[in-house]
Amino acid sequence: MVTQRLLFGEQLGPLFDDEQVPVLLVESTAAFRRRPTHRAKAHLYLSALRHRAAELGDRAELVRAPDFATALAGRDLEVVDPVSYRARRLVRRLGAEVLPSRGFVTSEADFADWVRGRTDASLVMDTFYRWVRGREGILMSPAGKPVGGRFSYDADNRQPPPKGATTLQLPEPTLPVEDEIDQGVRRDLDAWQADGTVTFIGADGPRVFPATRAEALTALDEFIADRLPVFGPYEDATLTDDWRMAHSALSMTLNLGLLDPREVVQRALDAYAAGRAPLAGTEGFVRQIIGWRDWMWHLYWHLGEPYTTRNNALHATTRLPDAFWELDADAIQANCLRQVIGSVHERGWAHHIQRLMMLGNWALLRGYDPAETTEWFTGAFVDGTPWVMPTNVVGMSLHADGGIVATKPYAAGGSYINRMTDYCGGCRFDPKVRLGPTACPFTAGYWAFLDRAEPVIRGNPRMSRALAGLARLSDRAEVVEQERHRTEW
Repeated sequence: MVTQRLLFGEQLGPLFDDEQVPVLLVESTAAFRRRPTHRAKAHLYLSALRHRAAELGDRAELVRAPDFATALAGRDLEVVDPVSYRARRLVRRLGAEVLPSRGFVTSEADFADWVRGRTDASLVMDTFYRWVRGREGILMSPAGKPVGGRFSYDADNRQPPPKGATTLQLPEPTLPVEDEIDQGVRRDLDAWQADGTVTFIGADGPRVFPATRAEALTALDEFIADRLPVFGPYEDATLTDDWRMAHSALSMTLNLGLLDPREVVQRALDAYAAGRAPLAGTEGFVRQIIGWRDWMWHLYWHLGEPYTTRNNALHATTRLPDAFWELDADAIQANCLRQVIGSVHERGWAHHIQRLMMLGNWALLRGYDPAETTEWFTGAFVDGTPWVMPTNVVGMSLHADGGIVATKPYAAGGSYINRMTDYCGGCRFDPKVRLGPTACPFTAGYWAFLDRAEPVIRGNPRMSRALAGLARLSDRAEVVEQERHRTEW
């Protein structure tokens, strides 16, 4: 029997096809049936799979089956360790030869060495990031010091958007040109949706994100040339008419395995060395790749599969509203939420501050259930993989793990959104008002959240200033009562 290398949908680049052996690709609707899934996400994954099969030609076998177990039964397989607990259990149960995982800067063995002897309370991303920088020699001097004297330039990368600007006036990225493969995918999605096989959310317009290695390299080239030079200052800023700002939007491309994170980092370092990108922005982007992305990957395995369901430190039990599950921006009045939900509906993507400080912050303030919120983020975002969302949502956004991933709840009122976006000027709610019909649901919701969470967060020194402000709030009881009964947001 011929041994085939099974390539999952996250393993479609050359990094995972290094031996030129026969390849097996599996297309199954099972992954889309586990939760409501964005149509653009399903389209992207299927397009990438089918394009990869076409590129490999006779060396690849593409199998379409209701589930992976059916497709893989009775085969002699080798596989690069996949990216979820479910997939890992499957390949081991089938007796496949399992190769070490790839697609990250540090391996699981590397992390095991680093984490040995550390408690969950001492798992700090910045410490890990500095260790990776030193180990890899990234932005380090020959003397072993960080280039420029600092490991982090985060403080330099928090500028609000330029006053009066509607966009950053950056070149429009080259969008993929859809072909007959994309047309076939869309026909299949229509059929599955019509017969009830899968429930999709969101729109599936012309494909925005790369599905092939060639498209991925074009996207990387354009980011390095056009956006990296201004990425740093405005990485936390948002403008209504500029959905992408200076972000790379390469997360889903990396997650499909079309780009190696090492090559992405090297391209950024080359641009900095050539004087085409500033140090602060380069460091901020590199930190996203070798720091945060690797960190989320390792914590997924280190904290265990039950992490999402066993952590609810703030006792949040509210169900997500239909407007979220249906991505119905028209049902939302707060302009910031309406704009971001609209962007997610259109393309299954929003940048990291929109996710953390608008969507995640809203879910935190309103006490949305952590497990359900994780399911929503995983299904609604094109880059929502099972490994990346739990610690980002449960840990970072919702503080449901009590402080393993983030040392404090990332709660904020309307003043932050007003400073970092142009959303508030066109909103019926006033970010400066916390009581009455124009009270901003973020501003008022912030104080109501502190009131509700105070018994749990009282001992957190990073929350002492916020809680002192809560204690001085003259209309605390009225704000809390108002937000308990809020129906318009």
